[in-house]
Amino acid sequence: MVISMLRKTQTSLQLKIEQVSFSYNGSEEILKSISFTVNSGQIICILGPNGIGKTTLLTCLAKLNSPTSGKILLNGEDMSLIEHRTIARNVGYVPQTIAPSFDYSVLEYVVTGLAPWLGIFEKPKEEHYQQALQALQKIGIEHIKDKPYTRISAGELQMVSIARVLAQKVQFVLMDEPTSHLDFGNQLKVLNIIKEMAKEGYGIVLTTHNPDQVLLLEGKVAVFDRERQFHFGNWSDILNDKLLKSIYGVTLKICEVEQVSRKVCIAPRIE
Repeated sequence: MVISMLRKTQTSLQLKIEQVSFSYNGSEEILKSISFTVNSGQIICILGPNGIGKTTLLTCLAKLNSPTSGKILLNGEDMSLIEHRTIARNVGYVPQTIAPSFDYSVLEYVVTGLAPWLGIFEKPKEEHYQQALQALQKIGIEHIKDKPYTRISAGELQMVSIARVLAQKVQFVLMDEPTSHLDFGNQLKVLNIIKEMAKEGYGIVLTTHNPDQVLLLEGKVAVFDRERQFHFGNWSDILNDKLLKSIYGVTLKICEVEQVSRKVCIAPRIE
């Protein structure tokens, strides 16, 4: 399996968030006393209304922002004391929006994900290009490897970004709305890849606006309701019709559908 070829061999790691709060202006807290743990092989979906702090939480986990209080621990070590290069060898980040700035080919762009493993003046070797190609093959987009990544669709760019973090050989992957630019077929394909990555030992934290994706992925869920109350646990214990309404302000139902052998989250008929 390609994914296992891309991962580095190491003992299981853990990301632990301890009483993390964050504020951009020093007064209004976007995050307040958030605590949970991400283990290798685990999927955690973050749900919440727009502007509630889902992306901010991811950027704190990626050390792109620093918590105003609390700690984030990587395998027991305070991330604020770990250099960015070491974090990049363990934690990969797939943003929702990417602004291409250089006219790299898709393959060249994916190779840049291996930068944390190269020396300061070291150029990528053939083996690095092979790892990048394997990542593109895993996602199923190797046919665009020679296209300029500045000239592909937003959906293709999202898929390329996921391939790039696969090539990066990290243990944890943070994804901000990884299906937001994709058609329905590719959304399901990416969700299948995420489940397979978790089986291979990746710890995955992703944001989504679609609660049914939480049910499809069958992992844990971190929920911000409209009152900024934080809920965390197994999706089957946390998600219910009342909480969904408190998140989205509309009626949603979680129902068992025999034809697909699972629970689904659906909206009632629109009158």
